[in-house]
Amino acid sequence: MLPVLLRAIKGPTVIDRLVAINVIGTKSIVLLLFAGILFEQLEMFVDIALGYGLLNYIVSIAASRYYQHRGCLEPESPAGKEAHG
Repeated sequence: MLPVLLRAIKGPTVIDRLVAINVIGTKSIVLLLFAGILFEQLEMFVDIALGYGLLNYIVSIAASRYYQHRGCLEPESPAGKEAHG
């Protein structure tokens, strides 16, 4: 998960960061399921993983809509950076 975490920190775009955070959430769900198998309580960990997956999905949709509303999803052109200083 370390390369994905670096992508979430560095970017370069908002979309890269959102996808990286979503990948980390998905990998966390898999780790929860492996923990359920390890502790022999898979039913409980499946419930936790489903709740976490739903939360991950809702947060990624909300963040995408927020950044889309702000107009930050499209990367700036080099000309736009020069014009703004």
